Amino acid sequence: MTVNELAEKLGLERVFVAEPDRIIEGAYAGDLLSWVMGRAKPGNCWVTIMTNVNTLAVASLLDLSCIIICENSEIGAELSDAASAKGLNLLRTGMNEFEACAALSRLL
Repeated sequence: MTVNELAEKLGLERVFVAEPDRIIEGAYAGDLLSWVMGRAKPGNCWVTIMTNVNTLAVASLLDLSCIIICENSEIGAELSDAASAKGLNLLRTGMNEFEACAALSRLL
């Protein structure tokens, strides 16, 4: 499944999508950056509520397919601008992390 297909099927807000055809190769959920760094895999979709720019550094370092920000967490200009500058796929949803993971699991 691609990032664009995922966004469409789950009704996700596309905050910034640099690679709409990027294939999602699994998923990881977590809010502790160091934990995610040690456990998420390249190509994973990351489900989180974290909205600081360090999330983008982790996503870039791990070559993640996209980040889904849950619970409509506030996304400031710094984060969206950084996602654009780094070419990272950033999505948002009103679902909580459990709901987002359950919906994602049904699709992958």
